[in-house]
Amino acid sequence: MQVILIKDVDNLGQRDELVTVRNGYARNYLIPQKFAVEANPSNLKQQEERLKVKAKKEAAMLAEINKVIEVLKQSPVKVGAKTGTSGKIFGSVTALQIARAIRDQKGYEIDRKRISIVDEVKELGTYKASIDFGAGNVTEIEFEVIGE
Repeated sequence: MQVILIKDVDNLGQRDELVTVRNGYARNYLIPQKFAVEANPSNLKQQEERLKVKAKKEAAMLAEINKVIEVLKQSPVKVGAKTGTSGKIFGSVTALQIARAIRDQKGYEIDRKRISIVDEVKELGTYKASIDFGAGNVTEIEFEVIGE
């Protein structure tokens, strides 16, 4: 029997996937537990529409991510830090400071948990940070540490 999975099922398949299983497994477990629905013509048509909508949303999200990446790569983000007389900064620059600088200078709200700093920042200068937008979209941006 062919069924369309509504939820991810271990050792069987992912959501919105069409799979073939034994009749008893489908009737006695998958369908009553609301893990799957029978693959009849109307359910197949609904699945096709869901997949089209999902593909449109992913394309729109990817376009937005690419737009944000372009803006972030245009110029380095400037992060202020308190420094001593020798040019060394007190403490270190954190992902939170970079996220705030991006919000203030570029106008995009990026979660600090998505930002990882490549090198340890202890002096004034230009450094790199990596931003993970999810779904395999990772970009590296430059930020400049300036004295306050």
